Amino acid sequence: MRARFLTRTFMVCVLGALFLSGSAFAQQTWQAKVTINWDKVRRVSKTTPTYQIVATKLQRPHSPIHDQICAAMRDLPAEYVRFQSWFAWPKLAVAELEAPHDGKTHWDFSSMDPIVVDFLEATKGHQIILDLATIPQWMFKTPKPVSYPADPDQMDYDYEQGTELRDPSMKEVADYFARLASWYTQGGFMDEYGQWHASGHHYKVDYWEVLNEVESEHQMTAETYTALYDAVVEAIRRADPQMKFVGMPYEGGSTGVARLEYFLDPKNHKPGVPLDMISYHFYATPGADEDPYVQQFTLFEQTRQFLSEVRYVEDIRQRLSPQTQTTIDEFGIISADDLLQNEPGHVSKPISDSYWNLSAAMYAYAFNELSGMGIEAVGMSSGIAYPDNNFPSVTMLDWNTGQPNARYWALKLLIDNLGPGDKRVATTVSLSFIAARAYITPGGKHKVLLVNMRDRPFEVSIPGIKGATEQYVNQSTSFHPAASRTVDGDKVVLQGFEVCILTLG
Repeated sequence: MRARFLTRTFMVCVLGALFLSGSAFAQQTWQAKVTINWDKVRRVSKTTPTYQIVATKLQRPHSPIHDQICAAMRDLPAEYVRFQSWFAWPKLAVAELEAPHDGKTHWDFSSMDPIVVDFLEATKGHQIILDLATIPQWMFKTPKPVSYPADPDQMDYDYEQGTELRDPSMKEVADYFARLASWYTQGGFMDEYGQWHASGHHYKVDYWEVLNEVESEHQMTAETYTALYDAVVEAIRRADPQMKFVGMPYEGGSTGVARLEYFLDPKNHKPGVPLDMISYHFYATPGADEDPYVQQFTLFEQTRQFLSEVRYVEDIRQRLSPQTQTTIDEFGIISADDLLQNEPGHVSKPISDSYWNLSAAMYAYAFNELSGMGIEAVGMSSGIAYPDNNFPSVTMLDWNTGQPNARYWALKLLIDNLGPGDKRVATTVSLSFIAARAYITPGGKHKVLLVNMRDRPFEVSIPGIKGATEQYVNQSTSFHPAASRTVDGDKVVLQGFEVCILTLG
């Protein structure tokens, strides 16, 4: 008995000592040290922080937050902003919902035009990507005609059907998109029967993205999509020779990589068809049973896996078509609850404020990594979304008030401070869950981007930062712009999921 008691006492003492030493070690480890060599430039960044916005009923003129959405776009001066009209909103996405027949056409821009024009006005003076992606359903072979809601505010996930075009030459589809492009850039177009339709629009559209997520939308093969891309590009260039194009937008994964490899090979295209830019998408998704504490580990790990995929795709691009640019024009988190939104009787769960900061930190971390790979643009997804049938977890604005959340403000912080031409300086950090990178801007400003990938504070030591201006978005700033303060020593404390930029001197 006494021997066992002594043994237990000894083990308790040993475990206690280990616990105390482990705690001391943990405390020491949780203090991150960042080392910067300002004289050692690793790479000059080409990467623009930006976003995408998808047309929804909340952007229509009668929406109670219409003006707030337009103001938010105007106040976010990004390049390569992507506008997408999506098939689930037929009247907001398709300008010719009925096939022409008996000398009569059915062009109607009354629902689409106000939203697209608001976007073009809000982003005027900046490079944009216009993706009016939806092909009218009557252009596909289907067992019976595909109906659509009469109400523009009503979604219809069943509108997209069919995998085989009724016109195998693809001219019908190509001409449709050429007329859309002409409507917004050339003041109007001539319809199928030679009748002129005047729009009065003469906007500059820098890039036209040809379709969206083609491996799932109509399940196009790489060969079919590439042929359709060529046909659309040739048709639009006849109307607007200055237009550039984004091709093979895909959802990611090994199948998509194989599609990109086919698309990026110039020998698979008609002579003279440009390969200006490719795009692909990424959404991290936590498990349905994961609480917020667990989600932070899952989401950043999925992001790291995606970054490995990007490196692989970049190797393919450099080998086959090095002049082609890359935009990751949808990047975000889709919650497990959002994946259930089409279930009968589903009611979206409330989203905690800390989630927006987690998503903001994930984007900032990815932007920092992608700027080291030569990616041209990283698009936060998405401008506005809302509960029940519209992926609320991707929104950058509150769907009730239009007020920007932490994702929006973190993106604005990056846009206002970092971008193409910044010199990425040699930077090391002692903790793997703190992202850090020093930059020298074209104007000579010295900046440090810090991202806390955990929902707890960390002290970060950086020699020489005393007197720097610290701008930050964290859970205390919430739905408000980045806060600012002056650093009074060589250390800063990053709060949970904080995105921070230090400006020295």
